[in-house]
Amino acid sequence: MMLDDLARTLSHDAVSVVFLNVLLQQLGLPMPAVPTLLLVGGLAAGPWPLAQALGAAVLASVLADAAWYALGRVFGYRVLAGLCRLSINPSSCVSQTEARFIRWGLPSLVVAKFIPGFSTVAPPIAGALRMDFAGFGLASALGAALWAGVAIGAGWCLRDSVPQALALLAGHGAMALLLVAGLAGIWLGWKFWQKYRFRRASALPHISPDELLGLLGEGGPLRLLDLRSPALIAETGPLSGAVVAEHDRLLEAVADWPRDRAVVTLCACPEDAGAVQAAHRLVQAGYRSVRPLRGGYAAWADALRRQGALAGSASGLPSPRPV
Repeated sequence: MMLDDLARTLSHDAVSVVFLNVLLQQLGLPMPAVPTLLLVGGLAAGPWPLAQALGAAVLASVLADAAWYALGRVFGYRVLAGLCRLSINPSSCVSQTEARFIRWGLPSLVVAKFIPGFSTVAPPIAGALRMDFAGFGLASALGAALWAGVAIGAGWCLRDSVPQALALLAGHGAMALLLVAGLAGIWLGWKFWQKYRFRRASALPHISPDELLGLLGEGGPLRLLDLRSPALIAETGPLSGAVVAEHDRLLEAVADWPRDRAVVTLCACPEDAGAVQAAHRLVQAGYRSVRPLRGGYAAWADALRRQGALAGSASGLPSPRPV
């Protein structure tokens, strides 16, 4: 009965259902829209209903992207850090996403809808980077049209099979719900397994900001690896003496470093995710002493402010500006 009611609702009010479903999904709620788009395409009576559903999906997606863009433009990396903290898998770090976003440019927005997670993070990154809104809006609309068009078009191509599929599901509703619940459970289990693996990886020894200040003040033989994104470095200032590196080119950045030299990795990621990942990769590559900076750039900035550090102080690093 529930499937019959859903099919009836989609037949009579597909535009509203599509608009609301896509809007909520693109705002970040766990409400998948592709099944709805497929079903709407399969139940559509002709080209005009298909065009209406596509228009509703594109409008909802662009509105959600514009909202995220505005938040990114106003609040910058605080929005992105918040998104990463809400993620089940915190190791998908802002700096890694932004590095790829900068490398690909506007075309990344066109394909963002097809990449889980990236579709929500890309718009606030575009806002934080002050990307031209006209170009952003055009790329967002094109990507939404491509994403929704593929789903609706696939449903339309399979329209002859939709009634039989609905009848089959209606006759085996309990089994279908169990199957969906099982698949959802497998997906959540995988995500929480990733989170568990990250927690275990995070157990390696860290270094505190105060310890790092002490070592730098003593002129200790260590190397500092800055894994923040280029835009964040431009916004808050470089760390004098640090080497900037991207995760995708990590080993290239440290290729000439002695393997026995102490290395500290620093990022601006929730739970130090990027610094932890980089530290593990360096240890696997043969570097003997690698420690992530606990608390990342924010903790480092607080430590310098507490110490009353000034540009050109004994730490060799400039006073940071707030993120």
